[in-house]
Amino acid sequence: MEPSALSLLPALVAIGLAFATRRALPALFASVVVGSLVLFMQTGDPWDLDFVRRFLIPSIASEGYARILLIYLWCLGGLTGLWAKTGGALHFAELVGERMVRGPRSALAFTWLLGTIFHQGGTVSTVLLGTTARPLTDAHDVSHEELAYVVDSTGSPIATVLPFNAWPAYVAGLAVGTVPILADVEAAELFFFQSVWANFYGIFAVLGTLLFALGVLPAIGPMRAAVARSRETGALDAAEARPLLQPDGDQRAAGYTPSLLDFGVPVGTMITLAIVPYLLGVNFVNEAFAASVLSAMLVALIRGMSLEDVLDGFITGCRSMTIGALVLGLAVTLGTVSKDLGAATYLVAALGDAVPAVALPGLLTALCMGIAFSTGTSWGTYAVVFPIALPLAWALAPDPVYLQVCFGAVLGGSVFGDQCSPISDTSILSSMFSGCDLMDHVRTQLPLALAAAGVGAVASTLAAAWVL
Repeated sequence: MEPSALSLLPALVAIGLAFATRRALPALFASVVVGSLVLFMQTGDPWDLDFVRRFLIPSIASEGYARILLIYLWCLGGLTGLWAKTGGALHFAELVGERMVRGPRSALAFTWLLGTIFHQGGTVSTVLLGTTARPLTDAHDVSHEELAYVVDSTGSPIATVLPFNAWPAYVAGLAVGTVPILADVEAAELFFFQSVWANFYGIFAVLGTLLFALGVLPAIGPMRAAVARSRETGALDAAEARPLLQPDGDQRAAGYTPSLLDFGVPVGTMITLAIVPYLLGVNFVNEAFAASVLSAMLVALIRGMSLEDVLDGFITGCRSMTIGALVLGLAVTLGTVSKDLGAATYLVAALGDAVPAVALPGLLTALCMGIAFSTGTSWGTYAVVFPIALPLAWALAPDPVYLQVCFGAVLGGSVFGDQCSPISDTSILSSMFSGCDLMDHVRTQLPLALAAAGVGAVASTLAAAWVL
């Protein structure tokens, strides 16, 4: 269909209902139905009203959703179930707590440090970090809202600031050939690394999260109430909170003594297989997840756990992901709806390109924030904006440094929207594995992220003025 203002309606419905009802599932489902109605209004084709066949089935049958199920939910869900059975993650947290953590600040600071280590980006980092840090922060009365914020804000942002992952290769494929200095993929990938300094939102988000963890940057808005509640009463969640992933209590196998091997071997396997092959030009990320959960099973069996307990831990972990799978499935479907309706294309076209060169980086930051927040994806925003933004920036000022400023603005603005949107997979998984209510997570982190985005937009404008 021809993109129009109606193209934004499904995303707006999802976001509005999510805030109003504090429930992601009905909000996402309603947005898919609305998308079907909007498409029917434009095309007049009755088949477009069948949102199950038109949107749901193609989305959940897609390779992207299959990867979410197999890797992020089943492999990592199975891994968390095994850690619950062995006590591996809790044992690691207890040992760390004895040596490095003395209270809420040091617990959050250590979580931030782990986030920089698990810098593969987005879903990978949020699941692994939330699972690892939660026992530690729970023991020191850190609210789940605080934990979810630190997990989310060192998820995607850190992947663009320490880009030793798949992000440069993906963006290079979008940017190659758009301007003369990006003539091939190698040049475009190198340009990504050269532009890291201009990714002001990513830098300020990561540094701001560290300052928040250390207590230097004060909690603002709803986060202040969450901090006060947890410190004064020990309540890690609000009374009305309904986390997507509920704790099941102590599930450790009888007679099994946890070891650092139960935690270290699968995490080491995952990081090694994800990073080392990438540095050699090979992507083994999916295989890294599968190898990680298999190594956890093997360690438990070698150390004396029965096969029945190992399989029970794995199956229980997978079963706990059911609601998350439904939410992510609808989020993927909404992404398909927004793409088919041309929501991002409409936003880009509506703003137009008649802007002063000095204002372009700030405008790109705001544009990408809006698109990614409405669609729940940074990579999808990159696919729409980079091919338009880079030629426009080059036409206004054919200067490599100015192009880096605009490049960084797109990187950072898109990550903000992805991080803060209630329909984003990283937001959903950050809240899920931190034990936090999804909408509590969105409401509490939004003011802090907006502050970082505002400072980032100002910095982009100042950098553009300096270059010009």
